Amino acid sequence: MRRCPSFCCVVAVLTLARPHFAQTLTPAQVSARAKAQGVPEIPFESAPNFLKLPVNLYLGEGIGVATNSRGHVFVYTRSQATRLYEFDRNGNYIREIGEGLYGFVFAHAVRVDPQDNIWAVDEGSNMVIEFNPEGRVIMLLGRRPEAVEGAPAAPAPSAPAPPPEPYVFNRPTDVAWDAAGNIFVADGYGNSRVVKYDKNGRFIKSAGARGSGPGQLNLPHTMATDAKGNVYVGDRSNSRIQVFDNNLEFKAIYDQVGAPWAICISQGPHQYLYSSNSNPDSNDSQTMAVTGEIYKMELDGTVLGKFGRAGKKLGEFGSAHEIDCRSENEIFVSEITTWRVQKIVLHPQPSGRPQ
Repeated sequence: MRRCPSFCCVVAVLTLARPHFAQTLTPAQVSARAKAQGVPEIPFESAPNFLKLPVNLYLGEGIGVATNSRGHVFVYTRSQATRLYEFDRNGNYIREIGEGLYGFVFAHAVRVDPQDNIWAVDEGSNMVIEFNPEGRVIMLLGRRPEAVEGAPAAPAPSAPAPPPEPYVFNRPTDVAWDAAGNIFVADGYGNSRVVKYDKNGRFIKSAGARGSGPGQLNLPHTMATDAKGNVYVGDRSNSRIQVFDNNLEFKAIYDQVGAPWAICISQGPHQYLYSSNSNPDSNDSQTMAVTGEIYKMELDGTVLGKFGRAGKKLGEFGSAHEIDCRSENEIFVSEITTWRVQKIVLHPQPSGRPQ
């Protein structure tokens, strides 16, 4: 393990960002605004060359990363083709899952559920694919468009967009579950919504539409659920995280944390929310100076600290696209522009903050 340079060291004064409430929302639509300015740097280190690939096998864009209960690491990558690899807890290569699968077109995310089933979200095929731990397909959500069907007819310029269909996605981005096994899908680029299904894949409810108001979404790019079943959505193009309850009713907005390309929630009795700022406003020179950092937050939106910055070196991040935080102090980050996955180890302060 190599310790990161001095920018990773903790600052002496812990100025924690507390959420405040917006005046424009009703009491039922309280917006907790997370502020990432002036928060401490969390000391950390990155494991060099953690993933050990066989000879003549390479990663392309680091699109997705997830771990299971045994500590195995799953990496979903865009290479010559979309591919899903499994590594053991020490980074040793185990196998490829789903080689040549019809639903693998353009990878977007991989997650592992509480039963260690592996879920691949494929933006290109419009499908969410569940594999059992042995690597066999056991459930499909969505449908890959057939080439023989041809391109859909373009609607008239003034015609309203048709309502999304319950079982048809338009470039989905992520998947999550609650304790009852209900499935939540972020139907991201085309439909800007979140869809809830029961554990058997039966449609329950859809929420969200393109826009910037409370409960509206503009590219829900990433998603996670907490132990109570609340749903946290990285509303990327609106530069905010939105929180919905288990019935997909709007609860809160956390903003001023940049553009959340990737979020995750840790396990355990005290859960934490991690969010990457991967694509800030290019016109904001101050924001550009700190682009690439990852924030550690309480579930109420309080920012406890941050770590990393944009770059290509170890301990820097090249467009973080997915984060796995099964353990609160052992983080895996997949990156697009640097074609890699990093294993990050955080070092909590003796005082307990940031946790």
